[in-house]
Amino acid sequence: QVHLVESGGGLVQPGESLSLSCEASGSIFRIITMGWYRQAPGKERELVASITGRNIRNYVDSVKGRFTISRDNAENTVYLQMNSLKPEDTAVYYCNARIYSTATTHGDYWGQGTQVTVSS
Repeated sequence: QVHLVESGGGLVQPGESLSLSCEASGSIFRIITMGWYRQAPGKERELVASITGRNIRNYVDSVKGRFTISRDNAENTVYLQMNSLKPEDTAVYYCNARIYSTATTHGDYWGQGTQVTVSS
């Protein structure tokens, strides 16, 4: 059993910053990729940023230069630093991780989601 627990999120004004974190726990043999998705009302869930075990990062174009993803492998935790937030960043943000629970068994796991609202 693997669990992803997110923290952070909230209400901020345009231009402000916010930080999200997500810790994986449970039966973990190895974490491959960790990332953040978001889903705004009436829209499909989209990948915001991802990071591999070798710290190869990928961002959706709309957040490049504003968001930074990082991970602490020792703590099984992924972070998302969000700067210069815009109203269009408003969404529920979900943590995702591809985790091997044994040497041969892996799965994709999701956090419960955390609301980020950018509004004046």
